Amino acid sequence: MHPTVSELYSQLRLPVICSPMFIVSGPELVIAQCANGVVGSMPSLNARPQEQLSPWLTQIETALADLRAREPDRIIAPYAINLIIHTSNDRVDSDLEVCAQHKVPIIITSLSAPHRVVDAAHNWGGKVFHDITTVRHAEKALEGGVDGLILVTAGAGGHAGTTNPMALVGEIRRFYDGPLILSGAISRGDDIAAARAMGADFAYIGTRFIASTEANAVEGYKQTIVDSGSKDILYTPFFTGIPGNYLKPSIAAAGLDPDNLPTVDKSSANFGSSRKKAWKDIWGAGQGVGNIESVQPVADIVAQMESEYRASLQRIGSDHFSRQEALL
Repeated sequence: MHPTVSELYSQLRLPVICSPMFIVSGPELVIAQCANGVVGSMPSLNARPQEQLSPWLTQIETALADLRAREPDRIIAPYAINLIIHTSNDRVDSDLEVCAQHKVPIIITSLSAPHRVVDAAHNWGGKVFHDITTVRHAEKALEGGVDGLILVTAGAGGHAGTTNPMALVGEIRRFYDGPLILSGAISRGDDIAAARAMGADFAYIGTRFIASTEANAVEGYKQTIVDSGSKDILYTPFFTGIPGNYLKPSIAAAGLDPDNLPTVDKSSANFGSSRKKAWKDIWGAGQGVGNIESVQPVADIVAQMESEYRASLQRIGSDHFSRQEALL
C-alpha cells in the first residue's frame, strides 16, 4: 500500500476527506470534521481579506492541538487547504506562502497544473492531492509529482466532471496505484463502501456537510439541501465559466430560469479577488442531495456514516455471498 494511504488510514475514523466548499467551509466546520476523525478542508479563498488566512489556520491548529492534549486516545484527522491555481486567482502566491509558514499537512489543488505547488509543499513535508475530471488531467497531475488524485466525477457538487465514477476509477487504476479519492454524489456510509469497492482509497464528501450545524451556510441553503433531490441539480458553466452542479431552487430564487440559461465558455472564468460572488446566492450541491434528510452536527453525521459504512461492509462481505451460494 502506498505510504500516504497507510499514514492517512491510521489517522482516520472513516476513509473520508471532506471537500473544501467556497464560503461554506470555515474553521468551525474544519475543526469539527477533523475532531470527528475525517479530514476537514477549506478553500484558502474563504479567508477574506487574505490576511485572515493565517489566523484561521492558527485557530484550527490550536483547537486540534488542545483536543489531542485533552483526549490523547481520540482519533483526530489532519486538515487540508484548497488552493485554486487558476490563472485568474491573484492570491495563489500569497496563500501558498501562508500555507508554507503553517506547514499545512495536505494541500488540495484544482483548476490548473499543480507543479509549483507540489515543489513548495514537499519542501515543508506536505502532501498534494489534485482535482481531476479526465484521464488526461490525471496524467498531467502525476507528471507534476502530486501525492494523490481526487476524481471529481459526474454528480459531484461544484465544478464536477461528466464521467461515470466506475469508468474513471477503472481507467485510472490501469496506470496508477497511488492514493485515489473519489467524489460524486457520496452522502451515505454505503456510498463510502461502494467507493472503496470500486478501487478508491477515500471518499470525497462535500454536500452532506453543507447540511451541518457547523457549516457557514445560511439556513435557507441548508434546508434546500434537505428538501431537494437529484432532479433539482443543474449542471451549467453559466455562473463561473466552468461547468458545475447547482441547486435549481436557488437559481430560480435569483430571478433566473434554470432551464433557459445563456451559454458561456471558459474564457469567462474568474477566481480572482474581483470575481462575482455567484456562490453566495447561487448554491452549489451534488446529486446526492436526495439522501440527505436533516441538518445535523458533524459528530452525528460522521457517526451515522460510520454505522452505515460498517453495516454495508458486513452486508457485502457475508450476507450477499451467502444468498448467492444458496441459489447455486
